[in-house]
Amino acid sequence: MEWLSANIGTILVLLIVCALVALVVRKMIRDRRKGKSSCGCNCGCCPNSGMCHSKPPKK
Repeated sequence: MEWLSANIGTILVLLIVCALVALVVRKMIRDRRKGKSSCGCNCGCCPNSGMCHSKPPKK
């Protein structure tokens, strides 16, 4: 119990950081399911533009 009271500040900060990380991950998962992305939509400057917005297959 003494250790817990000596480290309560550190434990509280750890819990807050873990909660924030969980909220960010949750938002990213929800956005991904809705089809949103973190793309800035400036594909002319993006080195991965060929992977994100691939051309439709030729017939």
